[in-house]
Amino acid sequence: MAGQVWINLPVKDLNKSKSFFTEIGFSLNEGFGNADDQASLVIGDKNVILMLFPESTFQKFTGNNISDTTKGTEVLFSIGAESKEEVDEMVSKAVKAGGTIYGQPHDQGWMYGAGFVDLDGHRWNLLYMDMSQFPVK
Repeated sequence: MAGQVWINLPVKDLNKSKSFFTEIGFSLNEGFGNADDQASLVIGDKNVILMLFPESTFQKFTGNNISDTTKGTEVLFSIGAESKEEVDEMVSKAVKAGGTIYGQPHDQGWMYGAGFVDLDGHRWNLLYMDMSQFPVK
């Protein structure tokens, strides 16, 4: 577990959210954390685990109110991509799975990115960076 990053998110409908994230390419973490009141997914191959909890479970766990994602952004998750095509593919999958785009794909020369919102209003940013084109000052 050392060196892993665990992202814990509240969700309104655990099964719909689990389906959403598997449809965009996250994989179920078969060895841990899947039950009626939680789901565990792996993001890529970089030791990042996404844990989904029903809002009531999350609220008990944190001892805090759930942020209203329709009124503000509590966090922005950024995921690195291997290519511009991978960015476009994941955005397309997110929309097909029920998410929405908040940032259309854009090219800044050395960096290409886009952003989507998941079923619960959490914002995700996808980035491909070509460091060979990074502007040197």
